[in-house]
Order: sequence, then C-alpha cells, then structure tokens
Amino acid sequence: MKSKIKIALLILAGLFLLVQFIPVDRSTPEVVPAQDFLTAVNAPPAMASLIKNTCYDCHSYQSEYPWYARVAPVSFWIQGHINEARSHLNFSKWTTYEPAKAAHKLEECFDEVSSGEMPMASFTWIHPEAQLSDAQVSALAQWFQQTYRSTVQ
Repeated sequence: MKSKIKIALLILAGLFLLVQFIPVDRSTPEVVPAQDFLTAVNAPPAMASLIKNTCYDCHSYQSEYPWYARVAPVSFWIQGHINEARSHLNFSKWTTYEPAKAAHKLEECFDEVSSGEMPMASFTWIHPEAQLSDAQVSALAQWFQQTYRSTVQ
C-alpha cells in the first residue's frame, strides 16, 4: 500500500513539474497613454490612484503579476481571470470604445463598485491594498456616476 502511495505522489510531482513548462501568454499590446481611461477623463490624482490600485491589475494592459502567477496551475487561473476581465472592460483602450459603450461601462463601474462586487474578494484577500473602505467605495462610486453624467450630457 505504501509503495502505491509513493508511486502516486511521484506521478503527481512529475505532472506538477511538467505543467510548469506550459507557457502562459502574458503578451499585451503597447500601452498608448492617450487611449488610457485616466488620461481621457482627466481623473483627479486621488481617484486615479484608487482606480489603479483596485482595477488596473485585471482591467488594463498594465497588470503587475505577483511571483505566484508564474506557478502552474495558478498561472492559468490568473491569466484566464485577467483575460476575461479585459474582455469586459479594458481601461488601457478606453478611447477606442464608442461613446455609448463607454457611457455604459461607466454605469457598470458604478454598479459594480457600489454593490461591492468589485474589486473581487478573490483579488482583495491576496492584495489587501486593493480593499476599499466604505468611504472609498462611496467616493469611487460617486465619481464613476459623475463621470458618467458628464459624458451623456
């Protein structure tokens, strides 16, 4: 029985090592500052800092990968999460959105932040600096709403 367990553990260890050689595509287009959301809407420094700390790792081409994002299978999960997040909203290509789509994205930002859906708990438990206080949630949601209103006028 012990030899079967040893063999199973060796096989699992071997598979773990082999899966490390499967590359994860982290390539991104060059960031064009003029297309960036924070530049386009001329965000105040406090809001820009808050948005960069809580949103940009997943919702832009400016992701900063922690060391564990290079270890499979976690690397696959993180990159999949980032790819999905960017497909919903990518602050790095903000000015490429049609005006109606950009306005809708601002509405969604307001809804997601004010409801507590964003930033996601799976992100903030590892990145405590991205956790928002009630005051920050209120300020950020209000700012998204104000920015939305200024775009639809």
